[in-house]
Amino acid sequence: MMDQKLLEQIVSQVVAALPELNQAAKTEQGIPVGVSNRHIHLSAEHIEVLFGSGYTLTKEKDLKQINEFAAKETVTLVGPKGVMRNVRVLGPVRKFTQVEISRTDGFSLGVVPPLRDSGNIQGSPGIVVAGPKGAITLKEGVICAARHIHMEENDARRFNVADGDRVTVQVGGPRGGTYCNVLIRVSPNFRLEFHIDTDEANAAELRNGDKVTLVSVGEN
Repeated sequence: MMDQKLLEQIVSQVVAALPELNQAAKTEQGIPVGVSNRHIHLSAEHIEVLFGSGYTLTKEKDLKQINEFAAKETVTLVGPKGVMRNVRVLGPVRKFTQVEISRTDGFSLGVVPPLRDSGNIQGSPGIVVAGPKGAITLKEGVICAARHIHMEENDARRFNVADGDRVTVQVGGPRGGTYCNVLIRVSPNFRLEFHIDTDEANAAELRNGDKVTLVSVGEN
C-alpha cells in the first residue's frame, strides 16, 4: 500500500500543475480566425434611402455568427480623397449605420477611422454612402473595428473568461506574434471566432479558419 505521506505529496503536485494543464488544453483547442473585410451595417431608414422605399436586404450567405449574413447588396463609399465601390452590406438591420474599414482603406478614402469596439461610433468621422436609389451623408459612423473574440457561454467557461474581458492571443507561423487587448464578447448567439481586419491579418499572414491561442487574461 502506498505511504499516506507520499500519496499526499503526489496529490499536491497534481493540483499545482492543473493551471498549466488547463492552459495546455486551451492551446490544443485553438480559436478559429475570421478576417473581416470592409463592410457596412445599415439602419432601416438608410436602407430605404439607398435602395428604395420598403426595400429589404437579400441574403447571399450566412455568416458564422447566428442570424448574421452577407447581403447581395453593396454600396459605394465616397471620401474626401477617394471612392470605394462594392462595399458589402451585412445583415440584419441595425439601429444605426456603421461603416467598418481598415486603416489602409482610410488612407485611400481620406478619412482616419478611430480604433473602436463595434457600436461605439460617437465622435468618429462621417462619409458619403451611395446606393442605386440615393445617397446618405453620415455625420459619424466610420470606425476601424477593434479585434475581438466571439464566443457563447460554454466557451467562456472553458476559457475562464467573461464578456468584456481583455485577453492576449498568440499567433503561430513564420510571421507569428501576440495580439494584446483583445475584447471578449459573449452571447448565446455567438460562435467561437477571432475577428481581425485585413491589415492585421495580412501582417501575420492569417487567413479564415487559421487557429490562434488565448494565452492570458487581463494582462494587456
